[in-house]
Parts: sequence; C-alpha cells; structure tokens
Amino acid sequence: MYHDQCNSLLQDENSLLPDRFNNWFQKKGWNLRPHQAELLKRSKSGQSTLLIAPTGAGKTLAGFLPSMVDLSNVEHYHLHTRHLHTLYISPLKALAQDIERNLKIPVQEMGLDIAIETRTGDTPQHKRQRQKYIPPDILLTTPEQVSLLLSSHEAEKFFGSLDTVIFDELHSLVTSKRGQLLSLALARLRTLRPDLKTIGLSATVSDPDSLRRWLVSQKQKSAMAGLVTVEGGAKPEISILQTEEHIPWAGHSARYAVKDILDLIKAAHTTLIFVNTRSQAEMLFQELWRMNEDSLPIALHHGSLDVGQRRKVEEAMALNKLRAVVATSTLDLGIDWGDIDLVIHVGAPKGASRLAQRIGRANHRMDEPSKAVLVPANCFEVLECQAALDANYIGAQDSPHLSEGAIDVLAQHILGMACAGPFNADELYQEVKTAEPYSSLKRKTFDETLNFVATGGYALKAYEQYAKIRLTKDGRWRVSNPGIARQYRLNMGTIVEAAELNVRLVKAGNSTAMRGGRMLGRIEESFLESLTKGDTFIFAGHVLCFEAIRENECYVSLSKKPEARVPSYMGGRFPLSTYLADRLRKMLANPKEWHVLPEQVQKWLNQQKISSILPDTNQLLIETFNEKNRSFLVAYPFEGRLAHQTLGMLLTRRLERAGLKPVGFVATDYSIGLWTLDDIGEAIKAGNLSLKELFSEDMLGDDLEAWLDESYLLKRSFRNCAMIAGLINRRHPGQEKTGRQVTVSTDLIFDVLRTHEPNHILLQATRQEAARGLLDIKRLGDMLKRIKNHIIHRPIDRMSPLALPVMLEIGKEMIPGSAEDNILMEAAEELIHTVLEN
Repeated sequence: MYHDQCNSLLQDENSLLPDRFNNWFQKKGWNLRPHQAELLKRSKSGQSTLLIAPTGAGKTLAGFLPSMVDLSNVEHYHLHTRHLHTLYISPLKALAQDIERNLKIPVQEMGLDIAIETRTGDTPQHKRQRQKYIPPDILLTTPEQVSLLLSSHEAEKFFGSLDTVIFDELHSLVTSKRGQLLSLALARLRTLRPDLKTIGLSATVSDPDSLRRWLVSQKQKSAMAGLVTVEGGAKPEISILQTEEHIPWAGHSARYAVKDILDLIKAAHTTLIFVNTRSQAEMLFQELWRMNEDSLPIALHHGSLDVGQRRKVEEAMALNKLRAVVATSTLDLGIDWGDIDLVIHVGAPKGASRLAQRIGRANHRMDEPSKAVLVPANCFEVLECQAALDANYIGAQDSPHLSEGAIDVLAQHILGMACAGPFNADELYQEVKTAEPYSSLKRKTFDETLNFVATGGYALKAYEQYAKIRLTKDGRWRVSNPGIARQYRLNMGTIVEAAELNVRLVKAGNSTAMRGGRMLGRIEESFLESLTKGDTFIFAGHVLCFEAIRENECYVSLSKKPEARVPSYMGGRFPLSTYLADRLRKMLANPKEWHVLPEQVQKWLNQQKISSILPDTNQLLIETFNEKNRSFLVAYPFEGRLAHQTLGMLLTRRLERAGLKPVGFVATDYSIGLWTLDDIGEAIKAGNLSLKELFSEDMLGDDLEAWLDESYLLKRSFRNCAMIAGLINRRHPGQEKTGRQVTVSTDLIFDVLRTHEPNHILLQATRQEAARGLLDIKRLGDMLKRIKNHIIHRPIDRMSPLALPVMLEIGKEMIPGSAEDNILMEAAEELIHTVLEN
C-alpha cells in the first residue's frame, strides 16, 4: 500500500523539480522519493527539518536537493558574484571529501553552475584564505572550521547570504563538547541570518526530539524542527564468526581469527574492517599482511596517519582498487566508497547504534541488506557481540543523550566572539541561551565565565597573560590585543589530543644528521618517550626501529625484527553502552539463550556454573579466593570500564580503612578484581567486612570527594578543561609546547586555584567533566542502587572461568596501598597458567 501511494504521488512530486532535474532522474532510472519531495516542500516553506532514514535511502541527496534547486536558478556572471548559500557540516574530514566527490557527479551531469568546495584542517592555507573572500556556493566543512570562520572580522559578510546549514550524521555531532561548540556557532549563525534553515540527516537516532530541538532556536522553550522519517530498508545480515580456532578467555587482539578474516576478504569483493583502537588497527593490518600470500591489496586508515597516506587510501577505495581496508572510527560515518559488500567488526562494538552505523557502510542500497561479520576477541566479547546482534535485529538504539553545555566550551566561544568584534554581554547571553545545550544557562554562570575569560579569575587576575578580553568605554567587550586572536585560532577546538610527535623514516643508524625523511604520521609523545634506541614498534603498516627524538620529530628506521611494541593511544576504547550491559546480564542469567553461542563459549559458561554461580539480572556476584599468599575479590557489575575504574579506586580506600592491606585492582568492561595481603574472604565470613557496607551508595559522597582531592584524575580533567577554555595555549606562533610543558603549567595553576580559589569556575567545570566523562558517576550510582540487597558472595577454592579475563589485566593499573613494596606479580601469572591447564 505504501508503494502504491508513493507511485500515485510521483507526478505531483516531480513537479517540485526543474526540468533538468527531472530529466536527470529519468536518465538514472530513478524517481523522486517521498522523503526527498517532503524535504523540498519544507525547505521551500522555510522550515528546518530532521530527516531520519536508513542507509541507502538517498538522505544525502535529499539534504542537498533544496539547495541545488535554489542555486540552479542563479546565474553567475562573474566569479566574484558568488555568495555562500549552503554550509554542509560533517563530523569527519574523510566524509566531507567523499560528499564533495559524490555531489559533483549530479552537478556536472546536469550542467549546473554550482561551485562546491571542502574546507577542513587538511585544506591548504592559501585555499582557505581565498575561500573567505571568494566563497563557493556550497561549502563542505567541519565544526571547527565553522567556529574559526565565525571568529573572523569578515564573518558577517562571509555568512551574509547563507540560506541553509546541513548537518550530516547529526546524532554523532551533537553528543560531545564538539557538538556543544557547534550549537553555539549555530546560535551565532542564526543571529547573522535570522531566516536560516537547518537540515539534520541521521540514520541512527535514539531520541529524535532532542535533535529536533538542537536544530532550531530555543528562544521559545522546547521549539522543535520538523521531522521526516523513512521506514523500511532491508534488514542487515549479521553473523558472528564461526571458527575452529580456540576463542581466548581474555585479551583484545583477536589474533586467533586472522586466517578466518583473510578468508572472508578473499570471498568478498571489497571489505571494510573496523577495529576500536588505532593500536588494534596497526596489529591486525600487520598480521593480515604476514599471512597475505596472494598479495591482496589491503590498506590501513586511522587518524594518526599522514593526511597524504589517508587520501591515497580513500582514492583507491573510491576507484575499487582495494580488497580491504583496516580502519578505526575515521571511517564510521556516511562513507560510500566503491563496491563495499562486507563489513567485518573485530572486537565487541560496545553499542548497538555504533554497530548499526558501521554495518551501514556496506551495500549503500536501501533494498539490499548490509552484510557484516562480528569477530569477538574473547569469550566475554562473544556474549557482547550476540547482544549487539540481537539489538540490531529489533532496531534498538543506544546512542548517547545530549548533555548540558560545558563551561569550558562556553569560555572558548566567548573568546571567539570577541575575536570577531566587540560584543555586548547581555546580547551574547541571550544568543547563547538559544542553543539547546545552553538553554538553561544561568546568568550568574555566564557572568562568571565571562569574568574568567577577562581576568582568569580572582586568583589569576594579577597576571596580564590571562586578561584575554577588556571592557570598552561603550560597555562592549573586545580582545585585549591582536595576539590573543592569533592564539585563539591556533588553539581552538574541543578535541584535546595527547601530545604527538611527527614520525619520520630514515636510514638505520643515521643518528648524527637526522633531518627530513618520509613522514609516516604522528604518535603520542608519552609512548615515544618510553622507548630507547633499538626498541621496535608497529606503525603505518611497518615494523619500525626507534632511532632518536629531535625537537618535535621522532626518527625511525625499518626493522626486520619480528618482535615489536605497539603504540597505545588515549581515548581509543569506547564505553560499553548501558543497553548492551543490561542484555549481557540477562543472557548470563538465562541458559535458554545460550544455544546461539559457540559450543566452546557454552562450555566456558557451564564451567562457571560448576566452579561458582552465574548471577541473576539484578544481582552482583562477588567471588573471593586465595592463591600464593594473596587474597582476591572479583565482582561482576557489567557497567563498563570507566565506572569500574572509579569503583576500584573507592573500594581500595575502603579496604585500606578496614585494615585489609589492598595491593591493587584491575578493571574491564565486565568485571573488577582487587587483591589484598590479608584474607578478604575470611574477613567477610567472620563479619569483619560487610559487603553491603562496602558497596553502599554513600561511597559517592565523602569517599569520592576525598579521593578526588588526592588523585591525579582531577588534574588530568583540569588540563583538558584549561586547554579548551583557553587558559593554557599549547600552540604559539612559530612554536609548540610539549605535552610535558603543558602538564607542568596546568598542574601548577590547578594547585594555585584549589588553594586560593576553590570555587573557581574552571574547577567547577573540571568536576562536572570528571563526573560525566572520566568517572561515569551517574552510571556507578545507578549500579549501586540496583544491586542494593542483591549482593551474592561465593567463596571459591580457585579462580573461576569468569574471573580469568580480569586477572589477566593484573599489573596494568595499580593503586598504591600499604603493601606496595610486597607486590609479587609472578604469583598472578602462575595462577593463570594453573587455570588454563585445567
């Protein structure tokens, strides 16, 4: 019936398009789809709209059609008569490049006089400068570039003719600080162009109304954009790898499955292989090449690689020259390259929406199913993959919700607006409140943030370098000097990356005259500084030998050694979503669901039932056992690594107070393990340690505050907030601070503020940031509430099958306790071998 209605409307819908558009559709054998027609109608009436459509439904073309139709009626008699009509904002540089490539095809085939260009961090400076004075009709860009353009004196002129802003993969743009800064930029664009239209495009949305509010001004509380939803689309074909190899009980490498992955690549035309971290990408790419006897063209793509290498991979994919690409989240969104017919996801997806997004990269056709194979790295990940697969089939979404706007982001925006020209504080406050994340912003908070940008705050106002803006006689705020604007443009943005060094390839042993050399990419400074001459590691698809560091350059040579250390990157691990955590607990508690799992995983779970128990959905299982003069406690909350790390920190403090001499703890997405010198199981049995009190909700009160005051985490969070807020600038004209220099500076300021101005606005921002991000306090609080009166203690004779994965992490994270000098790490290794032998 739906298709009959669509056909009956085709004639009316085609009348929305000029003849050259209708002719183009006919030559392609296409019809204007109802949602594309609806978006044309709404745009023509000036309405902002959110379009939710499955992969292959033509939502990108739908988003651009209104602009293309408008621009087809404009004749450009001279290059300088062009004005920016449409701004397309993408979360990824690669996506902007891909859209430019695909959008130019219909423009050229229809003979439209429409100029389309990209503007990202990779765009040459001379081109970006030219674009400010001779803009294209359609500019494809990223959130950071929009804020940079708005901070220019020419912003009002540049955006003076802007008609439409298209936000691609909107759900991915809005849930982070990056999205909060973009919302403030959109508020300014609406001030410059009150009739501005917005179009949001998304395939996976858990809360459409929040995105609809984000798209429009919140001057009227809870105002929403229109909504167009496309139902249907072929269900994806997802399977979990079936293998004869032994699935490890622990670990994240998935090396056991490399041969199976290579066989899948051979059987497909083009395969996109997703992993969760850059180090996993490097390792897997290296292993695939080691076994690639047929020399299949396989490439690597992640954010640390040199832009030139990334572009070569993207072009080769577009031309169907590659059989496979190993990638991280750099290719998560919207990419429509070549003839990708298979997605392989190595490791657990950590979220149902993330899996759906990645699977959508295969078969960009609405009526054909995307095909995907999930490759779990260990037995726990088999359960998680099955939970994600089940969620995908029922269409469940678990993308993060929007959060309240951050103070450090607001501080950066205030400075950016001062760079554009003097502003009135009352007017800017009212403008900021029209942005959805800041719609509830209190005037007191705004004024404190403004004062911070102007003086640095009470404790810092004596220092001239913190006075970024000044109040003029007419009551407007302007930048203190032109150098402030230059530094803002060098340091703006909300993505605080770990300090990185350029990696250059030179001849082995050439340590005396190391200059130049082919650029391979960038690696985190902290990792490179841990290396000594001759150490090897994998990067850019090569085994490299570390030679030396000179200034901001790391020099390496090719190595033939098989041994290699793999670089680790901050922020590489995604958090386990709450939805998947709930599904995991239900799956464990119900053996009737195990029949879909591999036989060896079923045996692993059955062995757990024999050795201990499997908890019910709302229970928290606590296992205790002794080995090698150590006492262990393992808990299974299934709440994700961040919440578990915070829980481990707090439990360690409580065990210290109880006199049990805690040695350390380890955390995974699924469990947490602690070990002590005194017998923790005996203390529980004797009534000297109450598990109910140990896991009581009040640990998020005084214990949390006391720990935060002593831990490094607040300093780490403050460092990020200080850089986003502009208190500390890493980049200066002609020079760049090292990560160590930045840390020293921010640690010093943190100590000063905590001593002399504990309520400083940036310290408030730091605590909010830590609670939401690094600590996951809300999720931990919900867990403690859920397991209240549902704690099950099982003293066991030896480590259980479920305990083994977390015990393999021993030694990676340590919390100093009263027994720090008595750590016997080799005891844990022997325990692991004993369990494996049995």
